[in-house]
Amino acid sequence: MVKRVIVVVYLGLLVLWPVGLVVANTFADGADALVAALSDPVVVNALWLTVQVAVVSVVINTVFGVGVSLLLVRHRFPGRRLLSVLIDLPLSVSPVVVGLAIVLVYGGVDGWFGPTLEAGGLQVVFAAPGMVMATVFVALPLVIREVVPVLREIGDEQEQAARTLGATGWQVFARITLPAIRWAVVYGVVLSLARSLGEFGAVKIVSGNLINRTQTATLVVEQKYQDFEQTTAYATAFLLAFAAVLCLVVVSVIRPKEGS
Repeated sequence: MVKRVIVVVYLGLLVLWPVGLVVANTFADGADALVAALSDPVVVNALWLTVQVAVVSVVINTVFGVGVSLLLVRHRFPGRRLLSVLIDLPLSVSPVVVGLAIVLVYGGVDGWFGPTLEAGGLQVVFAAPGMVMATVFVALPLVIREVVPVLREIGDEQEQAARTLGATGWQVFARITLPAIRWAVVYGVVLSLARSLGEFGAVKIVSGNLINRTQTATLVVEQKYQDFEQTTAYATAFLLAFAAVLCLVVVSVIRPKEGS
């Protein structure tokens, strides 16, 4: 009983209380703050850009994550353990460091590849490609770490049997592997989406925080709060938190129960 109380109090202080304060401040005057935020062109543009960057990043991480998961579980090759360790790198490296690294590599002035890419018409830093790269990096492990345990659990007996019967690699994946890992993929996608929507540090470095151009919702929250527009900042933060929580609730509802 004591342990339960400690856990509940800990989670309450760490999660519920701060989120509750954001909600309370957002609706202190009813829905006026939300209406004002959604009527602000800067906020609307930032929200739309955030959705675009997050969706593209999630698609990339899903395709890459499933492929790497199959590589790690179904194949043995030199450097496999090193690859597994590198996948977890985003969990230990500060997003700010990631953003700075992207600027150093793809910066248009003195980056390694930036001047060449910009000469060819592709701007990475202070543009959408750099923001997508930063977001992809910070959410990189989430799909992989959901899919890998499931692949290990189901084994490869059915896949081998299908190949013996003449199924192609794509048929094996589409008819056997993917249905078996679909809920792990879905949960990984949800986690990636929530993480991508809330990314701040790396995106701030690579985007330049240009209003109506490269400013995402998290950057708007910071700007509005610093400009003493707290109600708009609270409302925008609430929308981000609501989207993340909604994703988790939806997947919890539709995900089948254990053992079913």
